[in-house]
Formats: sequence, structure tokens, C-alpha cells
Amino acid sequence: MLHNLAELPRYRALIQSLVARELKARYRGSVLGFFWSFINPLTLLLIYSFVFKYVMPAAIRGIDNYPLFMFCGLLPWTWFASSLTESSGVLISGGNLIKKVLFPAEILPIVTVTANMIHFFLALPILAVFLVYYDAPLTVSELVWFPVVVAVQYVFTLACALLLSALTVHFRDIKDILSNVLTLWFFATPIIYSYLHMPEEAKPFMKFMNLNPFSHLAISYQEILFFIGPFGHWRWLLALGVASIGLFLMAYWIFDRLRDSFAEEV
Repeated sequence: MLHNLAELPRYRALIQSLVARELKARYRGSVLGFFWSFINPLTLLLIYSFVFKYVMPAAIRGIDNYPLFMFCGLLPWTWFASSLTESSGVLISGGNLIKKVLFPAEILPIVTVTANMIHFFLALPILAVFLVYYDAPLTVSELVWFPVVVAVQYVFTLACALLLSALTVHFRDIKDILSNVLTLWFFATPIIYSYLHMPEEAKPFMKFMNLNPFSHLAISYQEILFFIGPFGHWRWLLALGVASIGLFLMAYWIFDRLRDSFAEEV
């Protein structure tokens, strides 16, 4: 496993090539092309803002500038959920490549997560516009943590993608179950509601929120970009970073153990 892991940097040119191919293929034949990277998150923002501002106003009590608050969590969640959804079937759809003897199968989930991260970066200008429009309380001391949050999310997402892609080859039901899991995961994460404004009856469940890895990512983004005050969630973020590295090594070990069976199953 360690040998294969050490070989990954050698494939950086291949990863770059496949990421570029993935980005071009996603919008091939589309009139708007890469502009969908802006339109899709903006559409989601408008829909959720309307629902929770006018249909369910109780869910956002105590939150000023709700669209900005939600966008701070919705944008990274879209990167995470899209990566997992696509990774669950990436080895199956890439069967022709996997059957080539020298092709490293782990490249495929890496490409998927990286391509979705680039879409996340392409949508950041929209977030920047909202930050300026709502006069967000940004400080340099907090913004320096932003790349750290992105790095932790990348490692965590990649670990989940490796594990899902390997297991789905043998257990095809995982791909169908995943959509329901992600829906539950989304609503269990403080993205469309604030962890600071939980109703009294929901506060006993706050301890379970700490067991949700993406809660710490969402809260980190919100504290850096939205809430006034110092970035107080950094300990949880660093703990998640260490745990994500451990999860990545475990996921890669499982992936490596199952590698030889991929060509037969796909």
C-alpha cells in the first residue's frame, strides 16, 4: 500500500489531464458551458433562500443576511455531495481504463474529487460578491484559515470517495443508498440553520452534531466568512484534519486490498 501511495505523485500529469477532460466533458455540447458552475449554485441559493425565508421563517430566526449564511455552507456541501455521488460509480464507468494493466485505479476518484473542487473554486466569485454586498465582517486573521478548511475538506472527501468507489464495485446497492444518506446528512448539518440559534428542544442533540464531520467544516466556513468574532472552531478543524488523514490511509488500504478484483467486477 505504501509503495502505491508513494507512486501517486508520479501520476500528477495524468491527473491534470483527466481532470481537464472531466471538466470539458461535463459541459460538452452545452450552450453556457462553464457558466453552469456559476448558475447551478446560484439557482440552489435562490430556491433555498425563498423556501426558508418565506415558507419556513422560523428556521432562520436570529440570522441576518440569510442568503449569505446559507451560501457559506451550501457551496462546500455541493462539492462534497457531488464528489461522493460521482465517485460511487466512477470505477464502474471507468472499467475500460481499469482493465489496462498499468493504469492506477485510484486516479479515478482523485480526478472526480479534484474536478468538483475546481467547480467549487469557480463558484467562489459568486460568494465573494455576496460577501461584499452584505458587508461581511472579514478579517485577515480568519481568512488565512480558509485554505486550511479547503485542504481538510479535500482530504476528508477524498477518503470517503476512495472508500465508496472501491466498495460500490462489489456492492452496487451502495450507489442507491447514498442519495438517501446524503439527504439525511445534509439536514443533520448546520447549513440551512445555525448551530448558534438552535431551539431549546433541539439543544440535547447538539452533542450528536459533534460526531458529524461535515458539521465542523460547515461551521468553520461560517465562522470565517459570516459570523462576527474570532475563529473559535479551529481546534475541531485541526482534529478533523488529523482524523481525515487517518481515514484516508484506512480508505486507501481497503482500496489497495480490493484493487485486484476491480477488473473482474466491472
